[in-house]
Amino acid sequence: MTDVSDHRKAPGRAATGSTIRLRHRTVHGYRRAFRMAGKGDAVLLIHGIGASSETWCDIMPDLARTYRVVAPDLLGHGESEKPRADYSLAAYANGMRDLLGVLGIERATLIGHSLGGAVAMQFAYQFPERCERLVLVGTGGIGRQVTPLLRAASLPGAQFLLQGLRLPTMRRQIEIAVKILQHLGSGLGVDAPDLLRVVDALPDAHARNAFVRTLRAVVDWRGQVGTMLDRCYLAQGMPTMLLWGGRDQVVPALHAGLGHVSMPGSRLEIFEDAGHFPFRSDPERFLQVVRDFIATTEPADYSAEQWRQMLRSRRPAVHSPRRGEDAAAPAVRVLRPAQ
Repeated sequence: MTDVSDHRKAPGRAATGSTIRLRHRTVHGYRRAFRMAGKGDAVLLIHGIGASSETWCDIMPDLARTYRVVAPDLLGHGESEKPRADYSLAAYANGMRDLLGVLGIERATLIGHSLGGAVAMQFAYQFPERCERLVLVGTGGIGRQVTPLLRAASLPGAQFLLQGLRLPTMRRQIEIAVKILQHLGSGLGVDAPDLLRVVDALPDAHARNAFVRTLRAVVDWRGQVGTMLDRCYLAQGMPTMLLWGGRDQVVPALHAGLGHVSMPGSRLEIFEDAGHFPFRSDPERFLQVVRDFIATTEPADYSAEQWRQMLRSRRPAVHSPRRGEDAAAPAVRVLRPAQ
């Protein structure tokens, strides 16, 4: 459950031409970094484990033409502080709520990738009145399966293993293995370059410790520790889209279908030839799909009474079509690269 890349590109530029610079705010005594640009309805971008707000650099400028976009560095990641602290999904959801509160944002559409998708689901569960829509990209928190690489990284001594991977000789061997996987056309070869960048994103002991603490909160040697499937019926009334790469080897694409049938009224988009990072492999198509989803759905209208009824009955209300949705149309689309 990860987005372990942290591209060291120049920051993106918003529609106004101004640089989307990194900003900082102190919340609960910890310095938190984030990027923000644009005006309009709020969109919160939540990256995965091992990454930072910079992972959204290909899509953030375009989104900022229409929306007020906020992309934080999660605590323990990027330029945010890396204390000995609580790195659970619930704590991250609290952190997102508090950051939005500091910025004066009452409600937002959440777009979460991998671990960030699990954080987004937890946010919608804890604070449904603050969430307008959910876009879950290769999200964790649905099924138990996850790449063996992450299961191994959750074992005792992982900090020392991660440190050893930074040695020049070991790094060179890994790069050769990645090229072989790509040459063979294996599924893992699609995501291997991004997985390799986890080493670059963990430059010191503080970063490695935060990474391992975060990982162990959601993954152990058997796979993902918990799922949201027991609460997915609460997604009724929350416009939700699951977006997945058909060749995702980090969080298998079968989780996409499982989440789709478990979340009432959800939409599912499959980027057939993409891996775990569809927003980077085809950012234009990703933006098109996200914009269409936001334009054709109304923000969630939270009702405490409806929430209470669903909790008591443990089932959703009868689904009614959303704005612009044909009830008879298929809810799944497989997107292939343009010829």
